[in-house]
Amino acid sequence: MNELRLSKFLAESGIASRRKAEDLIAAGRVSVDGKVIREQGLKIDPINSKVTVDGETIERNHSKTYIAFHKPRGVLSTMSDPEGRDSLAQYFGSRNERLFHVGRLDKESEGLILLTNDGHWANRVAHPSHGVIKKYLVECDRSIRDGELAQIRKGVSLDDGFARPESAYAKGRIVEIAIHEGRKHIVRRIVESADLKVQRLVRTAIGSIKLGELPPGRSRRLSDDEVRNI
Repeated sequence: MNELRLSKFLAESGIASRRKAEDLIAAGRVSVDGKVIREQGLKIDPINSKVTVDGETIERNHSKTYIAFHKPRGVLSTMSDPEGRDSLAQYFGSRNERLFHVGRLDKESEGLILLTNDGHWANRVAHPSHGVIKKYLVECDRSIRDGELAQIRKGVSLDDGFARPESAYAKGRIVEIAIHEGRKHIVRRIVESADLKVQRLVRTAIGSIKLGELPPGRSRRLSDDEVRNI
């Protein structure tokens, strides 16, 4: 029998995130086979156990969803915003399954974001230890000089440590950078270390998954090969 942590079962069923599922358990709102559970870390039989939340029986969500989305500039990489600003919720909030985004793009950046309800896959894609390369096109306020490009390739010292892209190329005002790190604003900060001003930043690829010709604000389902190969 493949047992599953109760909080993970609730998350995979689309009830709440793992953290919020733990809060539900702590509050005594979750029962397994008629018994109220407050113990964190309890493992259950996901097939035969009867799980209820506030008295409602929960069915495990076996379907997995994998989506590529072209985030427009000005949209927050979050599924909700208390201030009512444009966010991913405007595009995916009405879906039945609980989707979460894989990694982030800051509000002023645009391009490829992945969304899924598969937490294990999301972790493998997002965590730096797995070395998934992300590619970006950066439009600057001026052409980058050869010496500045060479320094970026060697790596630069930032406030939170050393950063070196996997590759960096330039043509005129456009710089293409590939990097596996996910530190906040890492690409912007690398480019700005050369005294350049970023005017536009687009993520074009995550691993083997390409943004391609997908228009801003549009999404598509990933193919089985894309899901496996990343």
